[in-house]
Amino acid sequence: MRIEQFTDPYLNRTWGELGVRALSSGHRVSATLGYPAAGLAASLADDLAGFLDAPSIALDLNFKAPSGRGFGEVKHLIAVASGKGGVGKSTTAVNLALALEREGAAVGLLDADIYGPSQGMMLGVASGRRPEVKDGKFFEPIKAWGLKTMSMSFLVDENTPMVWRGPMATGALQQLLGQTDWGALDYLVVDMPPGTGDIQLTLSQKAPVSGAVIVTTPQDIALLDARKGIEMFSKVDIPVLGVVENMSFFACPECGAKSEVFGGGGGERVAVEFGVPLLGQLPLAQDIREQADGGRPTVAADADCATALLYRDLARHAAARIWSLESATAPTIQMADD
Repeated sequence: MRIEQFTDPYLNRTWGELGVRALSSGHRVSATLGYPAAGLAASLADDLAGFLDAPSIALDLNFKAPSGRGFGEVKHLIAVASGKGGVGKSTTAVNLALALEREGAAVGLLDADIYGPSQGMMLGVASGRRPEVKDGKFFEPIKAWGLKTMSMSFLVDENTPMVWRGPMATGALQQLLGQTDWGALDYLVVDMPPGTGDIQLTLSQKAPVSGAVIVTTPQDIALLDARKGIEMFSKVDIPVLGVVENMSFFACPECGAKSEVFGGGGGERVAVEFGVPLLGQLPLAQDIREQADGGRPTVAADADCATALLYRDLARHAAARIWSLESATAPTIQMADD
């Protein structure tokens, strides 16, 4: 077997098809992929060893994001959206951003929910902390858990309601996006407000979004709205990277038995219907809620716990989809004798 024939675990395409080249032979491999995959290195080395019929593979796994369609030094924007509220979109967005960072990417998080920003609390940013201003015109993002972050919650009192009409809210979004000094980022994750209104359309039309992640629960009413979200992104020519089924099951802490509290298989049905991947199925778990409310989201609290590994898997899956869709930078593999 030749390493070009190895099938990527997320894209179901060979590394040869993805542009990977084997430059020499041996059992030492240096691989640069188009998605961050630090947590996959050990299992990938085992898979490669089996594929090449080698006793072991010493794998040096690296990451280089495709050049992308972003702005400034930001390579890719990922919109995390839902058709309705209450499905755990913001919790998914912050853990997705943290997972991408833990996997080896430079990541920012923009809280675009102008009317109900929650990322400041989820990230543990102290109430009343304000971003510094650079050169009198650019906000310096607040750093939290390895992320560069910006939110309307950093600019107003947490008890102040945003009683704004659509143009004011969309103007605020454009200011947060365009007047923040993000610096060099592989991914900027955008936590969208629920629904399909002005803010969603503004981001879709004004920003170079690489793809959208749709968050839903398995229940029928959430799936109905998830379909609307997918259709909206389709109309504005933004690819849907996939569907995340949140609150997919409840695992009994005593016996481990799983219960499908909100029904089963809904996210997968929607993904199949629209021809996009099911990126992940996340549990209904008390610790996810407690960690987010406490300002230390699951991936930040314990990046190697079972739930965090689910977030890291969906992060790799979403980033791999971007790599496949963009295909602007061909990764390379170098093989050298031990």
